Amino acid sequence: MDDHKLRVFCTVAETKSFSKASSIIHLTQPAVSLQVQALEEIYESKLFDRSNNTVTLTPAGRVLYKYAKEILTLYASAERDIGSLTGLVKGSLSVGASSTIANYMLPAIIADFRKIHPKTRVNLLVGNSKRVVELLNSGNVDLGLVEGDVTRQKILIDQLIEDELMVVIPPNHPWVQQDTVTLSELSQEPFILREEGSGTRQMVEKHLAKHGLSPQNMNVALILGSTEAIKSAVEQGMGVSVLSQWAVRKEIAAGTLKQIHFPEVRLIRNFSMVYNRNGTLSHSFERFIEFLKAYPYSDLLAGNIQCNLCL
Repeated sequence: MDDHKLRVFCTVAETKSFSKASSIIHLTQPAVSLQVQALEEIYESKLFDRSNNTVTLTPAGRVLYKYAKEILTLYASAERDIGSLTGLVKGSLSVGASSTIANYMLPAIIADFRKIHPKTRVNLLVGNSKRVVELLNSGNVDLGLVEGDVTRQKILIDQLIEDELMVVIPPNHPWVQQDTVTLSELSQEPFILREEGSGTRQMVEKHLAKHGLSPQNMNVALILGSTEAIKSAVEQGMGVSVLSQWAVRKEIAAGTLKQIHFPEVRLIRNFSMVYNRNGTLSHSFERFIEFLKAYPYSDLLAGNIQCNLCL
């Protein structure tokens, strides 16, 4: 069913911006405008007032928005009920995920899901947790997978698994025989930090603050904007860092990196599913959520990526 124009229209209405809608749904701004223009031609009515750098719904736009939300909900309900009747799981799944989940977990999970349900397609949008919630609220994804704490707003939050952040060192480092490293030891070592605003950095700063420290107390050698860049820098002996166990599982298995615990406390954050409180999930999404809840994450983390649910 062709619900694309309605989804684009609703995103513009909810963000009150063509440029923000363009960013959220990964279309160019002219493409977004064309989708809205096509609806205006169908209904022979102007749907948005664009004046004083603001975008607001016209009376006709408000009517269409009300029905568009109902139509999108009915589409999902029809797919769910027919899927339940036939047992067939198919269709496109729109998922938003924060970077660690999207880059280091979901590829294997999606591949395993499609082994069971080959008629499904997954459209994955990647961003920080705030962006994932924006995508969810605008209706451009039906399910979000996020790291750390999320403001509840109008969404439901369902904890999936725990993630642990640990100190990461190269295999020839003097600490290689240690199981733990103290903050005092860490503060003396060249340290590689994520950029400000990163969820990983926020957790590191929170842990430091609990012990009366800040990044200024650390011997910061580099500040890098991606996990992949940090892993490469650590492998090259440029310093040590703190990263998610999921981000380094392949390097740990290959022996190019080693991870060490903090003795003071485990740095734990949650990976959670988020979805709309009043939304209607399709049959395929219900199956995908069930799959996520039952997935053998410990096997995946350990490097055994054969999915037990696919046997």
